[in-house]
Amino acid sequence: MLQQLRSRSGWVWAIVFLFFVVGFLLADTSGLLGLGPAPITNSTVVAKVNGQEIPWLTWQNLANQLQQQQEQSGGRGLNMDERQRIEDQAFEQLVSNILLAQEYERRGIRVSDAEIRQAAEQSPPPEMMQNPELQTDGQFDVAKYRRLLGSAAARQQGLLVSLENYYRTEIPRAKLFDQLAGDVFVSDAKLWANYRDQNDSVQVSFVTFDANAVSDSAVTVPDAELRAYYDKNKASLERPGRAVLSILTVPRTVVASDSAATLARIQALRAEIAGGAKFEDVARRESADTVSGSQGGDLGTALPSAWDPAFGNAAKALRVGELSQPVLSQFGYHLIRKDGVKGDSLVLRHILLRIQQSDSNAIRTDRRADSLSSIAASATDAPTRLDSAAKVLGLQIERVVAFEGEPAMSSVGRPLPSISAWAFTGSQLGEISDLYDAEDVYVLARLDSLVDGGVPKFDDVKADIRRILIGRKKAESLVARANALATDAKGAAGLEGAAKAKDMTVTKSEVFTRPQFVPGLGRLNEAIGAAFALPVGTVSNPVVTDQGAFVLRVDRRVLADSAAWVAQKETQRRDAISAIQQLRVRTFLSEIRKTAKVDDRRKQLNASARAQANRTT
Repeated sequence: MLQQLRSRSGWVWAIVFLFFVVGFLLADTSGLLGLGPAPITNSTVVAKVNGQEIPWLTWQNLANQLQQQQEQSGGRGLNMDERQRIEDQAFEQLVSNILLAQEYERRGIRVSDAEIRQAAEQSPPPEMMQNPELQTDGQFDVAKYRRLLGSAAARQQGLLVSLENYYRTEIPRAKLFDQLAGDVFVSDAKLWANYRDQNDSVQVSFVTFDANAVSDSAVTVPDAELRAYYDKNKASLERPGRAVLSILTVPRTVVASDSAATLARIQALRAEIAGGAKFEDVARRESADTVSGSQGGDLGTALPSAWDPAFGNAAKALRVGELSQPVLSQFGYHLIRKDGVKGDSLVLRHILLRIQQSDSNAIRTDRRADSLSSIAASATDAPTRLDSAAKVLGLQIERVVAFEGEPAMSSVGRPLPSISAWAFTGSQLGEISDLYDAEDVYVLARLDSLVDGGVPKFDDVKADIRRILIGRKKAESLVARANALATDAKGAAGLEGAAKAKDMTVTKSEVFTRPQFVPGLGRLNEAIGAAFALPVGTVSNPVVTDQGAFVLRVDRRVLADSAAWVAQKETQRRDAISAIQQLRVRTFLSEIRKTAKVDDRRKQLNASARAQANRTT
C-alpha cells in the first residue's frame, strides 16, 4: 500500500502543483490576491451594449483613426483633453452602430447585393464626388466614375470592397431614417406661423419691478416645494463630474527681446521673397500655420472681418499682388500677399511666425519645469510633494475647479492642457499628475476632490433650488405694486404719467422680433410673449418673469409681408421638412440610447491601467 502511494505521489504532486499555478493565475488576474486587476489586452471588453461586447482594440483603433484625422487637419498633435474628447466620440459612435444594427434586426431591414450595385452606380459617396480626378471642368463626371468602378485598379486597390462596406452601412441607415421621418409634411399654416415668428416685429415701453430689489428674507420656500421642484426637474439638474485641483504652472513667458527676434526673422523672410524666392516655397518651409503653410500659405477667400482685425485691415489696404510689411496680430507676425478680390472678399496667402521664447529664455524655463517635475510629478503616495515644489521654486498654488468633458481653465482664463482629462480617467485623490506641456505653459496638478457626474442628490442641490425659487417668489411678490401701476396707466395718466407719480422709469425698447434677446426684458419669456399678444397702444396687466414683474405698452408692431412669404414658401418648406426629419432621427437615437443597457467599463479600465503603471514605476 505505502509503496503504491509513493509510486503515485509524483502524479499527485504534479496535479496539486498544476491546480496551484492555475489557481494563482486566476486569483492574480481577478485581483483576489490584492495584487491588482488583470492587465488590459486587445480582447478586454470595454463595454457591453444590450449584451453585445465592444473590445478594447476596436475602440482604440477607431479613436486612433479619428485622432490621426484631427491631427492631419489641424497640423499639430493633440493634448490629453482633445484625445479624451475623441475617445468619447469613438465610444459613442460604436455604441450607436450597435444600437442601429439591433434596430435594423428588429425592424427586418436588410440590404441586397443588387441594392449595393445600384447605389454604387447612382449615388457615389461624397468623397468620390469631390475627387478632382473624377471631375471635368470642376464638376463631378459620372462617366469617369463608372469607368473607375469597372477597372481592374478598383478591384486590385480594394475600392470595390470599401464601397460595399460603405453602402452596407449607409443603405440600412437610410431605410431606417425613411421609416422614421419619411412622412414629414409641414402645412402652410405652420410655415406662415414660423415666418411670422422671424419677421413680425414690435417696439414696447415698459416699467420694471426688479426682483433683485427684494430681500431674500422677505420670502420663504418650504422644504416641500424644494423637494417637488427637484422631483419635477431632475433631468435639468444633471451635472458633469466635478474635480477640485491644486495647480502649479511654469509659464513660457516671452519678453521684448523674443518679439524683436521674431520680427527680425520675418523681415529676413520678406527680404528673401523680395529677392526672388517663391512665396509659396517659403510658406511651406517656415509658416507656423501648418494647415495653410502646407498649401503655400493659401487662406482661400473671405471677408476682411473674418480674420483678426489687424490682419484684416492690413490685407484690405494691399494692392492685388502686393506683399505686406510684417503685420502683428494676436497670433504673431504675418507676411500677407493679396492674390485677388472677389466682391468684398479677399484672396490671400500668408506666412505666420509665432512669438516664442528665445533659446536662452526657453532653456531657463525648461530647467525650472524640469525641477518641478523631478520634485513632484507622478507622485501617488505623497500629495505634499506639490506643496514642497511650490515652496522650493517660489510658485503660487492655484485652486481650480474642472468639469468632466471640458478643458480646465485657470482663474485668469488660461487653458490648462490635459489636466481635466487626467483627473477624470482613473486618478486617485491626492495623486499628482505628470508635467504637461503646452505652447505657452507647463502644468502640474494634484487631485484634491472628485465628484461623479449624473443627477445630484437632493441635499447637494437643495441650496441651488432654494435660490431659484426665492428669485421667482420675489418676482411674484411685486405683482401687487405692478398691478397698482397698471391700473393707473390704463387711465388718463397713461404709462408715463403713472410711472412718474410713483417715481419710476419708463424704458423704451428697440424694435425686436420674437427670438431676439431684449435688454431689460430678456429672451423667450412671458414678457416677450405679452409684447406680441397685446394690441397696439394697450397697457398690460403685470407680467412676471424670473427677473421681476413688468408693465408693458405696445407702441408699434410691423407684421410680416405675406407676399414675401409666398415667394420663398417652398424653399422654407424644404428646409423645415429637413430640420424636422433630422430632429426626429436625433430624438429617436437619443431615446434608444437612453433605454439601452450600456455597461461602460472605461473608467474602471483606465483606473486599472493607471494602477498597473504606478506599480511598475
